[in-house]
Amino acid sequence: MRKQFFLLALGAASLPAAAHADNTLYVAAYGGSFQTIMQSAVFPAFEKAHHVHIQYIAGNSSDTLAKLQAEKAHPDIDLAIMDDGPMYQALSLHFCAPLKPGPNYQNVYSIAKISPDAVGTGLVAVGIAYNADAFKKNGWAPPSSWADLADPKYKGRIAMPGLDNTYGLDALLMYAKMRGGGVDNIQPGFDYMAAKIAPNMDAFESSPGAMSQLFQSGEIVASIWGTSRTFSVAQTGFPLRFAYPKEGAPELMDTACVVNGAHDNKDAQALIEYLLSPDVQKIFALKSGTGPVNKTVKLTPTQAQNIPYGPNVMSTLVSFDWNRVNAARPAWQAQWNRQIEK
Repeated sequence: MRKQFFLLALGAASLPAAAHADNTLYVAAYGGSFQTIMQSAVFPAFEKAHHVHIQYIAGNSSDTLAKLQAEKAHPDIDLAIMDDGPMYQALSLHFCAPLKPGPNYQNVYSIAKISPDAVGTGLVAVGIAYNADAFKKNGWAPPSSWADLADPKYKGRIAMPGLDNTYGLDALLMYAKMRGGGVDNIQPGFDYMAAKIAPNMDAFESSPGAMSQLFQSGEIVASIWGTSRTFSVAQTGFPLRFAYPKEGAPELMDTACVVNGAHDNKDAQALIEYLLSPDVQKIFALKSGTGPVNKTVKLTPTQAQNIPYGPNVMSTLVSFDWNRVNAARPAWQAQWNRQIEK
């Protein structure tokens, strides 16, 4: 899952919209491996069943959000897939049309039903990724708490993304929550980070590739990271495992909405219902490590390793009010630069 987003620049220059072709559904979503999975394993069956061609518009969440703003009067995009933070911005700006729930939607966990106009299509949990072999060699128990990263034994052997990345943002919010604060009182999180967590850090690293290299070189043994990143590294054979802290693991979601004024509302609505089907949800899980939001999906214990799966895990996930987080984030970033990554 793409775990970085930025506030929408409402003054973004208008982007030229391509003319819609008949029987073409325009979908804006992430590029990279997600695009490969969608175009090779997900879209073909839908295109055949609905007699449409899906035109893929690749970009990160901030790109898609900017396109929705620029094309608000005459949208070129029929369906948008974004991280939940930017999606909440899209919802607040009325870019999304009401959903028309089908049978698969009825089987979706309530945590993924974020709005009558948008729904989560896959879950990532944020917690602690750790090198299981290194922990075993040192005689350490797997991490079980966010506070574990304050232990002096980890000094210089752990990492985390900065506040420009949602993993780092979620960690700050969790430390604030643990110290009696939260979205409206973030200072306890900054104080704990500065006093207990930052001194143990080898690096603040937001690049997934660079973080993977820190693990593989042995420079770090644990990091604040997400299940999807942990899954990807573990797929290479590296002994990376994910720990759900007892205080809770923040959730991140891939989310989808039909664009207000879409050229093809009918097929866009059908595509969302298709993305929520058990078969597609299982494809997302096995190919990208994204946790299924459909309760009926069945995974074996081996398949579910490093993936948020099942009601027991779902009950531990923590959600934040992204409208309030988005509003406060620029000020938090400035304080982070002064106090944490100085």
